[in-house]
Order: sequence, then structure tokens, then C-alpha cells
Amino acid sequence: MSDTLKLFDLSGRHVVLTGASRGLGFAMARGLAGAGARVTLNGRNAEALDAAVSSLRAEGFTADGLVADITRPDAVEAAFAGLGQVDVLVNNAGIQIRAPFVEHMPDTWRTMFDTHVMGAVLPSQAVIPGMIARGGGKIINICSLMSEVGRRTIAPYATMKGALKMLTRTMATELAASNIQVNGIGPGYFVTDMNRALIDDAEFDGFVRARTPAGRWGQPEELVGTAVFLASPASNFVNGQVVYVDGGILAAL
Repeated sequence: MSDTLKLFDLSGRHVVLTGASRGLGFAMARGLAGAGARVTLNGRNAEALDAAVSSLRAEGFTADGLVADITRPDAVEAAFAGLGQVDVLVNNAGIQIRAPFVEHMPDTWRTMFDTHVMGAVLPSQAVIPGMIARGGGKIINICSLMSEVGRRTIAPYATMKGALKMLTRTMATELAASNIQVNGIGPGYFVTDMNRALIDDAEFDGFVRARTPAGRWGQPEELVGTAVFLASPASNFVNGQVVYVDGGILAAL
């Protein structure tokens, strides 16, 4: 392996990904495992998590599951205590709730805050002391195109993804001196179960294809390269950035 390729090698690294039973989280877990990492997938549904882990193991990857609700401090503390060394944390857990702004009740806002913001804060707080003790690490927060722009019916989601962008930047400034790089990935419109209703809506599908310069939805595996880069030594001087993987939407008027 050339010295250049070694920069992207994750052999010997332990990567933990939240919300990784399916969709973008699973695609990134598979890609990071393919780069040599040992991956631990987190989710709340034990059956779905077992299926995801079994799928990776069947391909010859080293993978484990971690059933935990990452919105609950006690659950995170208990689950992460037994993980041992964590070199890379990918905060990916997320949900979507669509409704007109005036119909988003306080419970919705609290749920979205707990999932998208505290769901990144709590796992990060659990692994950072160990990273500092070992001399460094990587944290990747999965932000969104909506960390930069808004859209009808998703005010809580966009608000929390904007908060996650600022959390990424703030963590980076505080942790850089400990050789911990904190960055984000901002996916655009991707083919996932969470977006299935939108994909099947001819009008919205047409909007996405027309609005995206690439003229199509992204495929989950198209996040892998960015995830590997931000998890690897190749990004050791990259900190506090959000890399948007959006087919060019944010670049176009």
C-alpha cells in the first residue's frame, strides 16, 4: 500500500456509529469496515440491529451491535462504558416529522432536540475522555443540507440540524488542542427509507431532480468516501467543517 493510501487506512481503528441499523448509517458502517475498521453499530431495535451486524459479518467484516437509546443519559452511560477504546464516533441517529409549522407541538420539538442534538452530545461526552487519554480521535456529526437552508413542513428538523452544525464547530474549537477533530457531513437528498414517501411522490421527486444539478437523488454508498476521509489520518488538519454531499444543490441558485 502506498503512503498516500495509508492515509485512508482504518485498520486497527474502532468506529462507533449511532442510528446505523439501516439507511445512511448502515452504508457508512459498511464503507468504514471496508476501509479496515472494526465497527460497532448502535440502534434501538435489537432485531434490525442484529440483521445489520449479521450482514456485515457475512461479508467478512468485524462488526458488533450496541442496543441503546442515545437520547437517554443513563442508557448512553451504561452502553458506552463497556465499549473500550473508541477511535471514531459517527453521530448519525435522526428522525423526521413533517407538518406545517403551527402544528408542530412542544413534544415534537423536544423529541427532535433529544434525537438530533442530545443524541450527538451524550455519545460524544461518553467517548471524549478516552480519546483525550489516548492522544486523539475523530467525531463526525451527520448534519444535513437543512443545516444551511430551510423548507416547508420541517421546521424542527432544520432547526436541530442547524444546531448540530454549530455544535460541530464549537466542539472542534474546544477539542482541537487534544488532537480530536470534529467535523460534519451534510447529505442532500438521498434514497433512504426515511425519504421513501418523498421519492414516491412524483411532484417532490421532480422537484429534487430539477433542483439538484446532478439531476438525481444520492445513493447511500456515495457518503462512504467522505466518511472514510473524515475518519482517517487524511483529515488530521481538518476541523470544524461540514462537508456537503448534495449533488451541487448549495452551489446553485
